[in-house]
Amino acid sequence: MPTYAYACTSCGHKFDAVQSFSDNALTECPECGGTLRKQYGSIGVTFNGSGFYRTDSRAKSDGTKDGSASSKTESTTSAAPAAASTPASS
Repeated sequence: MPTYAYACTSCGHKFDAVQSFSDNALTECPECGGTLRKQYGSIGVTFNGSGFYRTDSRAKSDGTKDGSASSKTESTTSAAPAAASTPASS
């Protein structure tokens, strides 16, 4: 359940309340009976970097991933060709 911050417009009393999404917002200050106002702050998630796009995690059309250049060289020498597999008959 989320925690909401409230502040009284009359006396300035500030407090947090744990409420369900379906609960109505609080309207009366527990200290003086004045009108409450919901306080909104910054969120706890930040996205750093040059940008986030849905194509960032996909492979490029040439078969390589973004920003990763393969420095490995493939070995093309083999002693014998691989045997072709045939489906088993039942």
